[in-house]
Amino acid sequence: MIEERKPYEQAFFASKPTAFTKFLRTCVIWQLVKFGIINLKMTLMLLKSHK
Repeated sequence: MIEERKPYEQAFFASKPTAFTKFLRTCVIWQLVKFGIINLKMTLMLLKSHK
């Protein structure tokens, strides 16, 4: 049976990010890589739709 959760219990709060997660969020090089990947995916999607 599913136990009921009460507001403001630990289960309702987000987990604390790890040091690696913080690094990825602030690393400019990683941000540029992700930006490039997203742009490539969008470009491929547009090219497929315009055939």
